[in-house]
Amino acid sequence: MTEAYCVKCKSKRTMSNAAKVTMKNGRKAMKGTCPTCSTGMYRILGN
Repeated sequence: MTEAYCVKCKSKRTMSNAAKVTMKNGRKAMKGTCPTCSTGMYRILGN
């Protein structure tokens, strides 16, 4: 599972419903939601 920082909870959490996406500039990222507060989470991945 992918860990990302939740801005609302102010802590690192494991993303739920994580999916790999490609941003407009061509970089890859993981997009999901926080399991605690349901806020959208984003983590930019390496090349």
